Amino acid sequence: MNDWIKLSIPHLAGNENRYASDAIESTWIVPLGPYVDRFEYELEQRLGAPHVVALSSGTAAIHLGLDMLGVKPGDEVICQSLTFAASANPIVYLGGRPVFVDSEPSTWNMSPRALERAIEDRIKVTGRKPCAIVVVELYGMPAMLDEILEVAGRYDIPVLEDSAEAIGSKYDGRSCGTLGRYGVLSFNGNKMITTSGGGALICPDADSEARVKFLSTQARENKPYYYHEVIGYNYRLSNVSAAVGCGQIEALDDRIARRRAIHDMYARAWKDSDLISVHNNPSLKYNSNFWLTTIALSDKCKPSPDELRMALLDLKIESRLIWRPMHMQPVYESAPYYGDGVSERIFDRGLCLPSSTTLSDDDVMKVIDAINAALA
Repeated sequence: MNDWIKLSIPHLAGNENRYASDAIESTWIVPLGPYVDRFEYELEQRLGAPHVVALSSGTAAIHLGLDMLGVKPGDEVICQSLTFAASANPIVYLGGRPVFVDSEPSTWNMSPRALERAIEDRIKVTGRKPCAIVVVELYGMPAMLDEILEVAGRYDIPVLEDSAEAIGSKYDGRSCGTLGRYGVLSFNGNKMITTSGGGALICPDADSEARVKFLSTQARENKPYYYHEVIGYNYRLSNVSAAVGCGQIEALDDRIARRRAIHDMYARAWKDSDLISVHNNPSLKYNSNFWLTTIALSDKCKPSPDELRMALLDLKIESRLIWRPMHMQPVYESAPYYGDGVSERIFDRGLCLPSSTTLSDDDVMKVIDAINAALA
């Protein structure tokens, strides 16, 4: 597989093995342990967020975040439609009902106008406002958070910021994941840094942090025997996985710099193209980590994104279509949706390009040349 140019693979080149070996040799291989504490501390220092809980996945973090926001059976939760299913599925885990909202074209994330339209209509239809809002920072790009938080604040609806793909991204100088009531990170194998599988929930205060830790360790009460008053979850990160994360976070600045450099190469290659638009920061307020560089093909561009994907695959270059919006998924076909076709358009014309930090400049140029040849 060494001759393949991959979309986004783990980059292990530091202290990961040493720390993981130390965790194993110490016999701290179960959830909790000194490396979990250290990883949480490192995340807090990095993000400027004093309350972070390391968990088994980003999906677990969304689930617990919504639980902490009080989502109960029958509650409606507004969710960005253009996203991975893990942003929406935890709503259903809790018995809630997702209401999907369209994107806007500058960030590809939640449209503040569609959000307000959805809130107003749900109040009209159901007689009560939605319980929470899940905004996603797609491919590392910050959302229009000032506008979204302003709308949410007027209706007093808490926001869960799904920053699973956006560690290291900043909005107006603040770390993504720290602007909503709760923030979510993912450390899955293809993310900016990885713990193999893992995630984290950024909490607003010490009390909520303690509650999340309690719920994520099966909600066992402080008694000399196992005693449970509420339902809990087995969601804590293992000490071995956290050890890998401690090695990974030491290289986070380098990983972000490389992803941005790869993105800049793509952007320069097509800055004057009328066939390809490279998705970029819309203003100085936005500073994406460019976890994945994404492009949109113009209507007159042949081949289609999927035909281009297949042509690249023949050359051992991995790319990926944009997330298919949730309101277009069979499992959510009956869910309410508020939009103007922006997310469908992005899905129809978009493509994710190889962005692994292990790629050389020559690898990136091979991708650029292959795409140019396919479009010629």
